[in-house]
Amino acid sequence: MSSRASTHVAVVMGGISAEREVSLSTGRGCAEALRQAGYTVTELDAGRDLALRLGELKPDVIFNALHGRWGEDGCAQGLFEWLGIPYTHSGVQASAVAMDKERTKALYRAHGLPVVESVLATKAEVEAAHVMPAPYVVKPYNEGSSVGVYLVHEGANAPPKLAADMPGTVMVEAFAPGRELTTTVLGDQPLAVTDILTDGWYDYAAKYETGGSRHVVPADIPAEIEAACFDYALRAHEVLGCRGMSRTDFRWDETKGIAGLILLETNTQPGMTPTSLSPEQAEHAGYAFPELCAWLVEDASCNR
Repeated sequence: MSSRASTHVAVVMGGISAEREVSLSTGRGCAEALRQAGYTVTELDAGRDLALRLGELKPDVIFNALHGRWGEDGCAQGLFEWLGIPYTHSGVQASAVAMDKERTKALYRAHGLPVVESVLATKAEVEAAHVMPAPYVVKPYNEGSSVGVYLVHEGANAPPKLAADMPGTVMVEAFAPGRELTTTVLGDQPLAVTDILTDGWYDYAAKYETGGSRHVVPADIPAEIEAACFDYALRAHEVLGCRGMSRTDFRWDETKGIAGLILLETNTQPGMTPTSLSPEQAEHAGYAFPELCAWLVEDASCNR
């Protein structure tokens, strides 16, 4: 690739998903970091005219800072491939599969990665009766950032009433007790394990509001659990066909030792906001934020 100053990076952010605001935060932070790293940067809020705007800008590289549907489910990636512009993070297939939580879990199971029981059900079925014994979780099968997640507690008399904007089909998943752990993979390198501490459910607010959660990096966990998180996260990254950076989330019931560690999902576009996990793990591994963003730009390509 040419020198950084002569490399024009379009940071594509915002978009039209439920995670628009998070994406704007990610994009602005990454754009500033890339300027600090020496690149020529244009910030581009993705609308329905995204293809036209990119055609006008003619960037050398797209830094994909989109989150949620249309941005990390293969749709934007297909557009980038069609335009022939190198882009960061995972390609069409990995993005589409990882965004579909049920297909992700099917691949996990096929490759011996531990998960809890889950089923897909219609919104009407979930509201009519308990689809599985409580405690369980109800969530969209194709959103991220804990958007639209319901925890049904043990002993709950009635099934949940879901918001009007929940999709017609949702995932119902057995609740996995224990600690919330996560591991970022950069290229083929697991960076760290973070222990996420909250006063309640690790929901959207806990993820993105200042003080919503506390991150312990590296996690105070046994060496065998850290090694398993590294192994599982790297295997998940490879099984899904991820590129660039991904982050895999776990629950660990420490009363069960290694048998209590299960995978929840893999995020192909980890958040890069001031409260996000992956930049913290990268810093722990020796990557300052501008250099992390630069690494992703240097890794960009088509045919991902």
